[in-house]
Amino acid sequence: MKSIYLSAISLVVGLGCNQAYAQSCDGVNAYPNWPQLDWQGKPSHANTGDKMQHDNKLYQANWWTKSEPGSNAAWQYLGRCSDGTQVSPIEKYGRLKVCGTGLCSEHNARIQLRGMSSHGLQWYGLGKCMTDVSLDVLAYDWQADIVRLSLYVQEGGYENDPAGFTAQMNTLIDKASQRGLYVLVDWHQLNPGDPNFNLDLAKQFFTDIVTSNKHRKNVIYDIANEPNKVEWSQIRHYAEQVIPVIRNIQPDALILLGTHGWSTFGASSGGSVQDVLNDPVKFDNIMYTFHFYAASHKDYYRTVLDQASDVLPVFVSEWGTQNYDGDGPNDFVSAQQYIDLMARKKISWTNWNYSDDFRSGAVFKRGACTNQNFTDSQLKEAGAWVKARIGEGR
Repeated sequence: MKSIYLSAISLVVGLGCNQAYAQSCDGVNAYPNWPQLDWQGKPSHANTGDKMQHDNKLYQANWWTKSEPGSNAAWQYLGRCSDGTQVSPIEKYGRLKVCGTGLCSEHNARIQLRGMSSHGLQWYGLGKCMTDVSLDVLAYDWQADIVRLSLYVQEGGYENDPAGFTAQMNTLIDKASQRGLYVLVDWHQLNPGDPNFNLDLAKQFFTDIVTSNKHRKNVIYDIANEPNKVEWSQIRHYAEQVIPVIRNIQPDALILLGTHGWSTFGASSGGSVQDVLNDPVKFDNIMYTFHFYAASHKDYYRTVLDQASDVLPVFVSEWGTQNYDGDGPNDFVSAQQYIDLMARKKISWTNWNYSDDFRSGAVFKRGACTNQNFTDSQLKEAGAWVKARIGEGR
């Protein structure tokens, strides 16, 4: 029997809570029809705990306020109002698999997933930007299909606390799964660029994570984020060590693999798609990843993505509208050309990143995570643009 999300999602704040509960917007005052009256008997404000609906969204007042719901920290976002039902991505598509050069649902229909990537979990993870509140917003307000959980290996990441980060990853997988989202587990190796450097850590991590989540049908594993300064043959060798670790636990697991040149099929390092075609990873149900930043990577990179996706299963697991460092001015013209290409070819994607980092590539303004205020008023320019692209056609 399908579960349904009725009307709005009531958030229960706190890390000990794992479930969001549905509740109706029926009978809730719509802004500006205030629930409280002034001394003249005219509707004028909301008191602490009062609920109001505005722009088809439900809010609760954190304290006395006469501000527009969703405009500032006086309001807590509770979810999306709806007069129907919302079927989750997992319910809609089921267990995913590679079909030809694309991604298919359990019923063999070619699909495209659209969603967001976290920033590094060691900086913006559980209890910070990845919470019950933010995941409800991503699932029910943004209507995303997927969340990518980026676990850095170095830079204060997994190697510093394997048990702690494994526990955090499992908790976030559970929270996202309860909201009907697909989860992309991102082994975010970056520096050093040779994934073989972290081979033993990768084997341990994926053994633990896959063992804990082998019962789920919504978890995808990316075993190498951005290999760089390394030949494709070394990446393939690494993959042939790690993939069996996963498949011995979950034989039908969908697995992604980064490509050379920071996951550009060698475009950023003098290589090419042909390197992969000449020496492919010899496992099925595998997709290759491509990353781009629209202000830096223009026509040549789009051509590489177009050509690669003609002959290989490709997943764009990281992209931004800015420069390659995730910062700087947005190039929405270039980004839209990528969006159009990915829509036409049903290439799935996750955008970088769902946090309040100071760079322009983070979708939220500084302080949004601290205040747990993930309303539209807290979106940066790129955040509003990307949210609209995720929601197209929903």
